[in-house]
Amino acid sequence: MSIVKLNAKHLRNSNPTNKDLSKVARNPIVFVLDRIIDTYNTGSLFRLADAVAAEKMYLAGDMEYPPNSRIHKAAVGTESWVPWEKTASTIETVQKLKKEGYYIVAIEQSPQSTSYHLLSTKNIKFPVAIVIGNESYGIENDVLKLCDIIVELPMHGINISFNTWGCAAVVAYKVLEGV
Repeated sequence: MSIVKLNAKHLRNSNPTNKDLSKVARNPIVFVLDRIIDTYNTGSLFRLADAVAAEKMYLAGDMEYPPNSRIHKAAVGTESWVPWEKTASTIETVQKLKKEGYYIVAIEQSPQSTSYHLLSTKNIKFPVAIVIGNESYGIENDVLKLCDIIVELPMHGINISFNTWGCAAVVAYKVLEGV
């Protein structure tokens, strides 16, 4: 069973059925969005989750979620194709996923961070949950303590951080090298 690929014009107006959604072959990866502020980032993360065929996206804590016209604009309709769930708390969501056997990867600048290059097919265990933190405050220390690895991207310019969806894209594709 295969699904027809849709371009942005068709995605914006798509309304998938459960039968359509069941045709999408999912990879053993989920995203946990931790109180993301910018709806453009949330929409872009939906688009990324679709691009990597993620199992699910968790929108945790105080943040906007679909239906939202700004998320829809950035997501180009993929919020209808990616399974997602609104949760009250990032820590509770990560605890639940850890109990379910997910390998937890946080993207964060922290004294415990290692380069994303250390994510390799040898040390990643599937399924994987990637935690993406709040743009201003990052991921809380209590959540970081639950993670199996904390990774960051090297910053070679004057800016000390990179956009949340950009970091998530680099890390997600690095993780998928192990699938």
